[in-house]
Order: sequence, then C-alpha cells, then structure tokens
Amino acid sequence: MKCNFDQPVNRRGSDCVKWDEYATGDDYLPLWVADMDFRVAPAIQRAIEQRAAQGVFGYTHVPEAYYEAVINWFRRRHGWAIERQDMLYTTGVVPAISCVIKALTMPGEKVLVLTPVYNCFFSSIRNNGCEVLESALLTFDPSPSTLHPYQIDWQDFEAKCADEKTTAFLLCNPHNPGGRVWTREELERMNDICLRHGVRVISDEIHCELVMPGYRFQPFAAVSDACRDNCVVCNSPSKSFNIAGLQTANIICHDAALRRRIDRAININEVCDLNPFGPVALMAAYNESEDWIDELCLYLKGNYDAMTARLHDALPQLRVMPQEGTYLAWVDVSALGMTSDAVTELLLSKAHVQVSSGTLYGSAGEGFIRINMACPRAQLMEGVERIVKVLKR
Repeated sequence: MKCNFDQPVNRRGSDCVKWDEYATGDDYLPLWVADMDFRVAPAIQRAIEQRAAQGVFGYTHVPEAYYEAVINWFRRRHGWAIERQDMLYTTGVVPAISCVIKALTMPGEKVLVLTPVYNCFFSSIRNNGCEVLESALLTFDPSPSTLHPYQIDWQDFEAKCADEKTTAFLLCNPHNPGGRVWTREELERMNDICLRHGVRVISDEIHCELVMPGYRFQPFAAVSDACRDNCVVCNSPSKSFNIAGLQTANIICHDAALRRRIDRAININEVCDLNPFGPVALMAAYNESEDWIDELCLYLKGNYDAMTARLHDALPQLRVMPQEGTYLAWVDVSALGMTSDAVTELLLSKAHVQVSSGTLYGSAGEGFIRINMACPRAQLMEGVERIVKVLKR
C-alpha cells in the first residue's frame, strides 16, 4: 500500500471540532486537538460505505468477529494474548477510564498521575469524586539546546503510591503530551511499586500504534502475569486510525470480580452501546489496515524531523522533546519569558495558528506548548513558518 498523506483534505464547514469550533477566519490553522487531517485507510472507508448503503442504522449488536479482530491484532502486532472473556466494549477511552475509576475507587481517594499528562485524566478523576495526585516527570538537559526524554522520579512515585489514600495509578502509555514510549523495564518497576502499596494500575493505551521508528510499544498487561493481574487496560483504534468520531473502545481486565464492577459502571454511566459504524471500522482497521498504519508512522517521523529542523534553525531557544510516540510534539518555550497561555494566545491572535497550552496538562506543563503534527507536511510547515514569524519578533 502506498498512501498519499500529502494530499490535503478540506474539513472546513463539516462541523469539525478541530477546524470549525474555534475558527478565527479563512486562514485559521489548527494544530491543537488530537485528531488527524488524513483520510482513513481505504479498507475503513469501504467498510463504512458498505454499511451505510443498507440505509438502516438501528441498535447494534457487536459480533464475535469484533473480538477476534482485537485479539488477533494485539497477538500479531504486540505479542499480547488477550482472552475473550477479559474484554468489555464502550464508546471511548475517556468514558472507559471514568468507568474504571468508578469501579476501582471510592470518593475522596487519590488517583496518581505522571504530569504533564492528558487533560481529561484530571476531569475523569475529579468527576468521580477523587483527588488528583501528581508526580512530576523529570527531564535532564544534557545541553542548553536539547531536551532529554522524560524520566520518572521513582522516589516521588513510590512516596505518592505509599499515601494511604492512593488506590489507583492512571498511566498514559505511550505518554501524551511528553511523547514517551515506556519500556518494559519501566512498566514492570511501576507495577512492582504499585503492588507494594496496594495500588491498581489503569493504563490508557489509545496511542499504542503511533510509535516512531526505532521504538516498540509494550502493552502493560503483557509485561508479566503480575502486571496483567494488577491492571486494567483501555485502548481503541480511534487515535491511530483517525476514527475517534465513531466512538468505539475496549477495556481489558483479567480480574473477573473487578471486571464485573467495571461492567456495572459502564451501564450506570450509560456508555454500553456502540453505533452501527464503530465495530465495522474497528474490524477494517485491525484486519486490513496494518500497512497503512506503518506508512503513517514513517510519515509522522518525517513531519517531526522537518518541524524540529526548522524550529532549531530559526528559534534555537525553543527545545522540542524527542519523539518516541504519538503525533503530538511537546515544545519547551520557557526561554521566551512568557507563560504557556500567553504564547498560545499570541500565536492564535497574530499567526492564526492554534496550539495547546502546556498548562492544560497540569502544573508541570507550564513553559511548554503542544503541537499536533498529524497533517499534510505542507500544512504543518505553513503553521511552523507562521509560528517562527511571530516569535522571532
């Protein structure tokens, strides 16, 4: 398969959150919310069109072929043997996380996160009456012009797990917005610490297929039996295959008693039914679109390299985090002497480019902005040139 990711797609006027919700004019360029400006894989497009041709869109039964597609994909691609009875489906990873927190915790307890981290983690925790407990990631700077990938402050992590009110650890694997793809050794160490202190792990693995060349995604539950027994994994093809609007996700939990509680929470939260297009899209993604995702990751690496080279040349005081996974670049703008919010507002008002302020991702995100690189390269580089023009002033 040879995909043309350079082909522009006009999404304006389609009630698209990314392009229409905050548009400031005809030259508005959104590089913020995490969806891609690429057409889906051809197999997904065909599957949706074939399903739409029936013309009836009633309540949907999820077939056994759906479970087989998920199981076969993760066994083939990641060496993870998921058992059919361990799977629960729901409408998205954020609803999945909320349901798992509801099943695992009591109001007033603490849920640990590694910050900066995906902003919906905070709302999912607080909406369940729990307290967010942050352990800030560390970055070691070998030189003023570069950033080292985020590392875990293990001493702080264990101290936070040892807090008697901490009952769950919500992990982002791969990490959004920091771009880390956690290693098997890191995941095992996380679990060892959590087990010592009676803390369950919830692993959000929505970005698991978006991994740069030279890195390998490790499912948390596939590290060891101990990890499998102490975790709940939430995943979906939505980010990787650009089908977030079709609202399909899966929860994998090997603990039967906990799985029953999660199933109950799914029904309490009324996120127990899928739409007619989600299952067919998932099956087409996992059964027929592996070449597409491999080509996509190579293209995203090219986008990252082009963007980083231009920023380094024109604005050497900015530092871009090394990219191991996701299509979300994490850029240190602290040398500008402005807050993240101020930089974000300046770029929107003067460059008409919308990025995400680092403060969305917790206090550890101050001094950073997040840039969505998942678009045709010409579009990304137009945004970068606008950013350069404004910030060089």
